[in-house]
Formats: sequence, C-alpha cells, structure tokens
Amino acid sequence: MTRFAESTITFPYKRSLGPVTGAFMTALAEKRILGVRSDAGVLVPPMEWDPATGAELGADLVEVGPAGTVESWTWVPEPTEQHPLDRPFAFAFIRLDGASSPLLHAVDAASPAALSAGMRVAPRWRGRRVGHITDIACFVPGERSEVDGDDVGGPGQPVELMDYTAAVTYSTPVLAMADHALAATREHRLIGLRCPTCERVYVGGDRPYCPVDALELDADAEVDLPNVGTITNFIVVEPVQYPGQTATEPFARVFVLLDGTDVVLTYQPVIDLPVGDIHVGVRVAAVWAPRDAPVDTFSGIGRPMGSLLGWTPSGEPDVNDPDLVNRIY
Repeated sequence: MTRFAESTITFPYKRSLGPVTGAFMTALAEKRILGVRSDAGVLVPPMEWDPATGAELGADLVEVGPAGTVESWTWVPEPTEQHPLDRPFAFAFIRLDGASSPLLHAVDAASPAALSAGMRVAPRWRGRRVGHITDIACFVPGERSEVDGDDVGGPGQPVELMDYTAAVTYSTPVLAMADHALAATREHRLIGLRCPTCERVYVGGDRPYCPVDALELDADAEVDLPNVGTITNFIVVEPVQYPGQTATEPFARVFVLLDGTDVVLTYQPVIDLPVGDIHVGVRVAAVWAPRDAPVDTFSGIGRPMGSLLGWTPSGEPDVNDPDLVNRIY
C-alpha cells in the first residue's frame, strides 16, 4: 500500500474591502451591524451585487439588529482550534431585526436543550475590536448585547484592508524506495541507485528509473554514497516573518557535490558554518543525529532528511575548480 505524506502551505495576504464590505467591517468595530437594501429587503452581511438578479446594489446601507431571532441551528459538541469558541456551542442562522436574510454565527448556549428555533439572541462583542466579523465573539440568549471584558473599542478609522491567511493542504505519494532511503539515514548512510548501463548514480534511492536509459532500478542497483563533499553553489535567505517561520537571522542553503560521484544534494542546511564564510569550494561533511534520537522525516527542500541534519566544514583545504559553479544537479 502506498504511503502518503501530507503537507500544508500557508501564506498571508491583504484584501482591499471596498465601499460596502469596508463599511460593514468599520461598523462592527463601532458595535453596529449594517445591511444593504435590495429588492428583496435588507441583506446581511451586505453585498455589492444582488444574489438573485446580479444587479449592482450600490452602498445603500442600513443599520439592523443588533438582536435577532434564531431560525435554525446545529450543535458543535467538540470544537477545534478553528472554531470561534473553545467549548460546545451552536452555529445558527440568525435573522437580525430589520434584516431580510439570516446571518450565520455562533451562539453560546449551555446545551442543545437551551436552543430552539424562534429564540431571541443578541451579540457578545469583543472588548477590543479590529473591524472583522469576529468582533462579534458570538451571540447569547436574550435581548441585550454584552461586551467581553473591558470595552477598549476599535481602530477609530475606516477599515479598508483586511489580513487573510490562505492555506493549501496536499498529499504526496511516498515511494517504498524513498522510505528505504530515509531508513538508511538512521544508520548514518546515504544511498543512491547506479544505472548498470550508463553508470549514472541517482541520489536518495527515491528515483527507481534511470531517465537516460529508461531502466527500472531495483535493490541490486543500490550503492552507498560518501558522507563528504564540496559546496558548489549556495543561497542566503533573509527571513520574512510569515506563519511558521521561526528564523530571525540570515541563513544559508548549499549544494553539495559528493566525493567521487556526480551526485549533487541541493538546498542543504549548514551547521557551524557562518553565512559570511560560505563560498564555492568549501569542503563539508555530513552531520548526523544520534541513532536513537527522534528525527524529522520530512525531506522537502531545505529541510533535514531523516537523521541527516546538515553539513559542517570538514577542515580540509578548499577545492579550487571553476567548474564547480556549474554543478547544480
């Protein structure tokens, strides 16, 4: 059975809100809820186009609520970190007073028995508001609004931009040969596959075919690779503080040509090698985690592979070969 490795790419961006959504978010920071007039009545949240006809609605905004009536609901017994509350709660369609369409939001109720269609609810506002739908922490039973903690207020100016975080999760099949190569690193071994026809060596054991001769390479083609090599190229990264980035100082990733082979390991971490001392021709040796230590099994670009933590200066003289910079794969 094929194993799959799951990875998530996360990146932030800013969205320009425009005159309608921007006004809605600004009003939330002021503890007000706005809708937009349409032929169907008042839509909440406000939209720029009529969902029924596609006609532009303009910015004919009107204040609604803040209290409203629950039309339907569903109970969330085990919230996750992505939910608005850290305890069991309900998601509900709430028709705010003066609105023609329901607003989907959380209701903080003690139990499912405390909920019913037709019950009245009002917003619980956050004490510090930023101009976001989460300025309403949730709705609570009753007619009166609440403030969670001290009422610090909002930004005091129109909300025109909003921070968003996008995330894409994908699964990649992991070949059995790749798992075998990963297991070899726990024995402090780097393995490759040598084509019996052209004698090219492919690194890591995760490419079961020779692309030159179109031959499938099996366990008989496996060879051990040396644990020393020479830096052929490198990049220096100036960290940008995106989600998940823990580095704060410049760091490098290097390309290592392994001795006696044509194998180049790309984007490798370096250890005890300052950024200012990195240059083409530096001799390096592999640095391994202890055999019994837990290891990071992720082998993506610029990350350790299994027990291989990175590369450190070997103490040998530099290699002076102008052709090294051409060895990028």
